[in-house]
Amino acid sequence: MPVVEDWVSGWVVSRGASDPVARPWGWTVDVGQPAQVARHVVVDANEARVREAAAQARGEGWWLKVFPPEPCEAPQARVGAWLGPEWVSDEAAFLMSLELAPVAPGALPSGYALRVWTRGDVVRALVTAPDGALAARGQMGVAGEVAVADQILTAPAHRRRGLGSVVMRALQRQALASGATRAVLGATAQGRALYESLGWRTRTAFVSLRRAAGPTET
Repeated sequence: MPVVEDWVSGWVVSRGASDPVARPWGWTVDVGQPAQVARHVVVDANEARVREAAAQARGEGWWLKVFPPEPCEAPQARVGAWLGPEWVSDEAAFLMSLELAPVAPGALPSGYALRVWTRGDVVRALVTAPDGALAARGQMGVAGEVAVADQILTAPAHRRRGLGSVVMRALQRQALASGATRAVLGATAQGRALYESLGWRTRTAFVSLRRAAGPTET
């Protein structure tokens, strides 16, 4: 799916990760974080392709992002059956896309403030509460015509006030001004409803798995 390539290209910008390295089954990205050393992105996933990628992710802190060859809602069980117990699956995630267009800014509750800035090719939005605490935030990595929304967060004490919508609208507006024409994101099941309310389209589910321990010696 071209939308997966879009997602990878903008995600590495957002996270300051390495350029994706092409593999027979997808791409490898070095991340360099304690909880995520690197990730393999597997596209058109079948058992052989997933097993091959997993065999090249032998250390703790490696992740697989696995995309089935056709849109589906729940690939976790299928993919989990192909791998051993050292691989731990995350919650369901959904790849979503949006054609960027001018959008009105979101309305903030009284006392809240929004700040938006761009550093390099990363756009960031921050909403602070009346007492100055972080209420919501998010960012987008812009890679040419594609922008990838990432690390969207609303603090628990400030949820159900429309702040996520404010952040997304601010990011979309700035990404469009930066030259992007389309946007992609990976959403949790909880976040999916918010994005759909803002016009994002669900393209497919995917599964994230992490190597929790090294392979068992035999």
